[in-house]
Amino acid sequence: MEKQIEKLKNEKKAVILAHYYAPEEAQRVADYVGDSFYLAKVAKKTTADIIVFCGVSFMGESAKILNPEKKVLMPDLSADCPMAHMVKPGKIEEMRSRFSDLAVVCYINSTAELKCQSDVCVTSSNAVKIVRALPNKNIFFIPDRNLGRFVAEQVPEKNIILNDGFCPIHAAITKESLQALKNEHPYAEVLAHPECEPEVLKISHYIGSTSDIIDYAKKSEGKEFIICTEDGVNCKLASDNPDKKFFFVSPAPCCKDMKLNTLENILSVLEKEDKVVEIDEDTREAALVPLNRMLECAG
Repeated sequence: MEKQIEKLKNEKKAVILAHYYAPEEAQRVADYVGDSFYLAKVAKKTTADIIVFCGVSFMGESAKILNPEKKVLMPDLSADCPMAHMVKPGKIEEMRSRFSDLAVVCYINSTAELKCQSDVCVTSSNAVKIVRALPNKNIFFIPDRNLGRFVAEQVPEKNIILNDGFCPIHAAITKESLQALKNEHPYAEVLAHPECEPEVLKISHYIGSTSDIIDYAKKSEGKEFIICTEDGVNCKLASDNPDKKFFFVSPAPCCKDMKLNTLENILSVLEKEDKVVEIDEDTREAALVPLNRMLECAG
């Protein structure tokens, strides 16, 4: 099946992008594997005619927003991110009416409609840098409360107003399950994603984006690590560090939507070109503004 995918990809001048949380099989056939920020930059620069995005809906939308002239396909259009929708209608307008200098900072894990109402997008890799550089004192951070809280701690000079959204996968990692794993592996370093709950972050050794966690593990002299993020990242961690051990809490943090990016679905969408990401032009142009601003601000 991998050979069939490679053949079709070359024939159709397609590029396959896969998030670290996609299944290992999808990461194997992908041309580029990375976090949301890295893949957004790749999507912006690609010369391919077709982009196959092995991720969830907001990622396919972002690729289409950045590449209106290209065909963007997803192996399964039902792959979604619950957090991407977690801003109540009217909440942004309410915040803007309360604060005259408000900047709406939108985590890239959000729908195109939410991006349209925002001033700048961020990822977990660049959120602190971008928020710190904004001239605004008041920041409404959407949709993730946990990443927003983490940014607020790093940038105390700003008034960061939190939304009540969250990632169900990261929020399910509990302090108790992490502590139990720490007791089993007392010499392991705990590397956590900022989407985790505060009590988990407090007993972690390092907090960073998926890419940051991968980089930290590779550079560290440690040999054992407890990883507090989605278990798809183990593919890259194990490949980069064959002499190190990585542990995940039980049950393993697994995004079922990400796991819809199977080889069968990738092959099918390349054959049929039927699962096309569509965004109307008005929405695309409005959502492009905060995405481009993110790419400019983050460098």
